[in-house]
Amino acid sequence: MYALPELDGAIDAVPLGGLVGDQIYLIPDRVQRLIGRVKHWIQLRQTPPPQRRIAIILYGFPPGYGAVGTAALLNVPRSLLKVLQALRDQGYTVGDLPEDGETLIRRLQAAENAFSSGELPATSLAESAITTVAAPDLAHWLGYLLTRRIEKQWRSLTGSGIKTLDDQFLLGGVQLGNIWIGVQPPLGISGDPMRLMFERDLTPHPQYAAFYQWLQHGFQADALVHFGMHGTVEWLPGSPLGNTGYSWPDILLGNLPNLYLYAANNPSESILAKRRGYGVLISHNVPPYGRSGLYKELATLRDLVTEYRQDPQTNSALKEIICQKVLDTGMEADCPFADAKRLGIAFTPENLRLFSAQAFDHYLVRLYEYLDVVAARLFSSGLHVLGQAPTAEQLKSYLQAYLEHEKQLPETVLQAIAQGRDLSQVKEVYLQTLGQNSLPDLALEQLPEAILIRELLLQSTDELTNLLRGLNGEYIPPAPGGDFLRDGPGVLPTGRNIHALDPYRMPSTAAYVRGRAIARQILTQHLQEHGTYPETVAVMLWGLDAIKTKGESLGILLELVGAAPLKEGTGRIVRYELQPLNEIGHPRIDILANLSGIFRDSFLNVIELLDDLFQRAAMADEPETENFIRKHALALQAQGVENTAARLFSNPAGDFGSLVNDQVVAANWESGAELGQTWQGRNVFSYGRQDRGQARPEVLSTLLQSCDRIVQEIDSVEYGLTDIQEYYANTGGLKRAAEAEGGRKVTASFVESFSQDSTPRKLEELLRLEYRTKLLNPQWAAAMSEQGSGGAYEISQRLTALIGWSGTVDFQDQWVYNQAADTYALDPTMAEKLRQANPEAFRNIVGRLLEAQGRGFWQADAEQLAHLRSLYDLADTQLEGVTVDSYA
Repeated sequence: MYALPELDGAIDAVPLGGLVGDQIYLIPDRVQRLIGRVKHWIQLRQTPPPQRRIAIILYGFPPGYGAVGTAALLNVPRSLLKVLQALRDQGYTVGDLPEDGETLIRRLQAAENAFSSGELPATSLAESAITTVAAPDLAHWLGYLLTRRIEKQWRSLTGSGIKTLDDQFLLGGVQLGNIWIGVQPPLGISGDPMRLMFERDLTPHPQYAAFYQWLQHGFQADALVHFGMHGTVEWLPGSPLGNTGYSWPDILLGNLPNLYLYAANNPSESILAKRRGYGVLISHNVPPYGRSGLYKELATLRDLVTEYRQDPQTNSALKEIICQKVLDTGMEADCPFADAKRLGIAFTPENLRLFSAQAFDHYLVRLYEYLDVVAARLFSSGLHVLGQAPTAEQLKSYLQAYLEHEKQLPETVLQAIAQGRDLSQVKEVYLQTLGQNSLPDLALEQLPEAILIRELLLQSTDELTNLLRGLNGEYIPPAPGGDFLRDGPGVLPTGRNIHALDPYRMPSTAAYVRGRAIARQILTQHLQEHGTYPETVAVMLWGLDAIKTKGESLGILLELVGAAPLKEGTGRIVRYELQPLNEIGHPRIDILANLSGIFRDSFLNVIELLDDLFQRAAMADEPETENFIRKHALALQAQGVENTAARLFSNPAGDFGSLVNDQVVAANWESGAELGQTWQGRNVFSYGRQDRGQARPEVLSTLLQSCDRIVQEIDSVEYGLTDIQEYYANTGGLKRAAEAEGGRKVTASFVESFSQDSTPRKLEELLRLEYRTKLLNPQWAAAMSEQGSGGAYEISQRLTALIGWSGTVDFQDQWVYNQAADTYALDPTMAEKLRQANPEAFRNIVGRLLEAQGRGFWQADAEQLAHLRSLYDLADTQLEGVTVDSYA
């Protein structure tokens, strides 16, 4: 007897029965689905590798931006080629492989674009690698009822216009022997590619349905591999947790075994891939870490400060140069000169004579310290290749990043560990470096852990090994997902079937304690800045950071409200208990809890406990001056509003996202105010014991009007404010909405939960810090540009996010736009490299810079604009099929 790799996931994902009174009953169609899936896993194992038909699904969203063959944190072209070579070595019928993965991605793009002319290619389907499905075949595969559902939504099977000619649907794809590689269709329609995700009653468009139905019935795949994070089939309309027979993930995936490559640091969204997509997860590592260091003008500035401080009198002429460098690099915003603010004058070279030498010297100390912070910041260095063990240098980067808070292990010791030395040899190196009497107990404790982490990181080869095992129908061992910098050995080795946490124990004791400390820091900061407590704080409750920190964001919320978890004997939390006012030391702060779709759907028990807490707080017999929840609830009650204690808001039931990033990506917006309105319209839906997505516009408006601060945790180095679209789309959108409702600026505070330093940073400060250490950093740029099409796409995405931040929170620092343009577009070598790697992504980079100028975010000069317009025209020309030799 053998263990099935997805049996636990299948039982969790397919609800087999229900409970009426004290009677348990089975749901027959769910039992049949489970039986069907188990049979197919058995059949997969019993089919010899040469006969197995495997479909590999890549992603290409958003279309038209160079996203084909990309995935978060993963170099898809190189990883895909490794997988195909491994399949060939295992005896699969693979056919002729290209020399590099980028060639294969270009073939896929050609297949995807082959239908752009509106007619089928003249060459044969085999030669052009084009796959088509006839509408009558789709109707037959779907059956009458499902076909009618799609026809009702889209008028007819062939009426959507999406890759459809007459009665034929184009699927694209490339077939290599028994391996078919295709690009998952976009969810929506031209100009609105995410439409399906945000309208609950929609069905997949016919071509999307044809894609997955053909995999089941036409290609007759023995297994699917969804290649990286993340696709869309698991987000389709239907039951938000386990599927029913009416859920489109269940309909389209059917009984197909589904192996899903996923980043180990995202145990939040991966749960949807498991529960709704029936995915057996194969986790992969995050890329190695780089350290920002100082570069260009920042390095010059530090050298000038160092030289000046060696002899201030002799080097007094450097003062004006230093001052000008501070202004040119935008450092004055993060390191303001206190005396200038006190005197109400600008910090300029001309005004230096008005400041004392002592004040200037003191300022340089602070400036130097901040430059040290910039230099020490970590970033993801490139992208990960599936199943590739880290080099000695990469091992050292992982170890330095994980152990940096201890600062006990010197460079020579880390180098010895990375080179594979055993514990006794590493100790010997340590003694030679620091001497017998300098070996602290803490370092002795660190050495075995560091060696363990090295060995676990080297097991990243299991990522490929376990993918092959999964395709054999074998068992994939489970492991928790999480953040390497927080959890180290706890999330290693990768290549495992990752899972999350027990929601009935959230927050954990440690998360609650740390969350309380963060909340108190936030209140202290607010008191220092405003002299009063905030009445309402918006707390972002996202599934990703909640899972990885075991509920730190809940700890923040509970401390602000003045509550604590109450546990039963088993350790499960059964209530969030209000603490007496005289014990909490501050008023009960009102909360606008903004739930991500993952949090909303995954933590129903937490939502009900929070709703119960807010209802009791609203009714507590306490003065309104000490209980802002009660104050606002009474005001709403006087207006005749229902459920005045509703505090948990998210998107419509079954839907995900604010739509703000969809607007920004499509450049489909006129003003920041419009983006704020979009956020508000999408997050007006209340959740709790009473509400299951009821619109509560009056309550949300009241909370936004009284909102004084926004708080959010950032869960990893890899997903910072400037790296992904969700931060500006949600936190930025909320900030804009609150400022519009309240008529004043609202501070947003962020806590980097992966760091030992839990000090909340202001949004603008953290944006500048991230741009200095990532997008504008030559080391980051070089590492990402070496990643081929995927690296170019990652750079492109960050330019889109920059537009998003400018639109939602008016972030318009000129030095950021100037340096971004200089680095990625106006430098001929970099421009040529990015254009060769991914012309669509390069066009987006240039296009976003031109958009910034057009929207007034950036004041480019005439020469810059002329160069950018020329580059954009050349990119357009190339994408139309005209050969372009060089951008130089």
